[in-house]
Amino acid sequence: MDLKQFMVGLRQRNPGQREFHQAVEEVIATVLPVVNDTAAYREHRIIERLTEPDRVISFRVCWEDDQQRIQLNRGYRVQFNNSIGPYKGGLRFHPSVTLSILKFLGFEQIFKNSLTGLPMGGAKGGADFDPHGKSDREVMRFCYAFMTELHKHIGPNTDVPAGDIGVGGREVAFLFGRYKQLQNEFTGVLTGKGLSFGGSLIRTEATGYGAVYFCQNMLHHHGDSLEGKVCAVSGAGNVAQYTIEKLLHMGAKPVTVSDSGGFIYDKDGISIEKLAFIKELKQVRRGRISAYAEKYAGAEYYAGKRPWGVKCDVAFPSATQNELELANAKALVENGCGAVCEGANMPTSNDAVDYLQRAGVYFAPGKAANAGGVSVSGLEMSQNSMRYSWSREEVDNKLKGIMASIHQQCVDHGSRDGKVNYVAGANIAGFIKVADAMVAYGIG
Repeated sequence: MDLKQFMVGLRQRNPGQREFHQAVEEVIATVLPVVNDTAAYREHRIIERLTEPDRVISFRVCWEDDQQRIQLNRGYRVQFNNSIGPYKGGLRFHPSVTLSILKFLGFEQIFKNSLTGLPMGGAKGGADFDPHGKSDREVMRFCYAFMTELHKHIGPNTDVPAGDIGVGGREVAFLFGRYKQLQNEFTGVLTGKGLSFGGSLIRTEATGYGAVYFCQNMLHHHGDSLEGKVCAVSGAGNVAQYTIEKLLHMGAKPVTVSDSGGFIYDKDGISIEKLAFIKELKQVRRGRISAYAEKYAGAEYYAGKRPWGVKCDVAFPSATQNELELANAKALVENGCGAVCEGANMPTSNDAVDYLQRAGVYFAPGKAANAGGVSVSGLEMSQNSMRYSWSREEVDNKLKGIMASIHQQCVDHGSRDGKVNYVAGANIAGFIKVADAMVAYGIG
């Protein structure tokens, strides 16, 4: 099979879905040698089947705002592949949500979930609804309307959604409450729930913590450590906040944080006290990160820019897709950056990834490095099934173990000539498990 020919066919079947094309090409480019060497994968047309979702559900969401005006949004659920477990993946509420973005995220989720070792398939969903600036009542009415349709397609053994951008604890609570009303049952159909009704400790922190654990494993494998490293972090949401928190625990020095308006550079480092201000600013006041520079002398705010021109040892892109492009990658290398660890989903463009790898930068792809969030979601599913909860220490230890296992899978499948290609390793390890299950099932 030829990659170029395959991608021509995929683009023809999925016109205009640029993000989905990018995600597929990145995976297929690395797993194609495995497919070409394995007769069963070719005979069962695993790649062709794997790049076509099991189903795509699209629906109208009508709700009423506080002025009694009827509002209209479009909702989606992309159930991509359930070969190794129930569909699992977040819900994103943001004006930028399109079918292409949800298909790319759902496709990535297949391999990410496979790497965790937990029985979870890949899915993603959401709506072009923006919760920012809406009252709690408006968000509640939207979530109720959204779940009124979505509940027909999900369940604890079918599809278990979670939160994502724009869907935090408040939204998950509204969604779960509505599901419970409609189904007249209390089951673990959503993860990221509040601790008082089935949530797991460490879930909020898990993606950020997991990214740092993976990076530490990666550096240890190459005889290094995060201790004393200057780190650039993008984003200011949960992933960025808890990446910074865990970096501080590891003895590193985070110096940047950002939002859609620009980024902060604090040469003295973001301390625990300063991080507490960021959390309050973003979680409570929902303010802009520029307020950080107004509060802390010496901090600099760069409007409309990303933090990749700052001198650093390690970069953690933790905001959104394609935020780190080729020019940014060149700037990182010029400034001595030795490792990039993706906290967000596909935040680095394909050409930037290629450049970083050729430059000898250790590159940890999101499907491996940011799998901590879905890992603890899987642990939440387990706790819900058992009607039991683990302590914070138990969940954190399980998370550390999962991230160490993911790193080892990347090493096992991505090592060649004494070097580790973490992109290839993650893709191949995640692919083989799913592909073998699909072959075992026969045609379907």
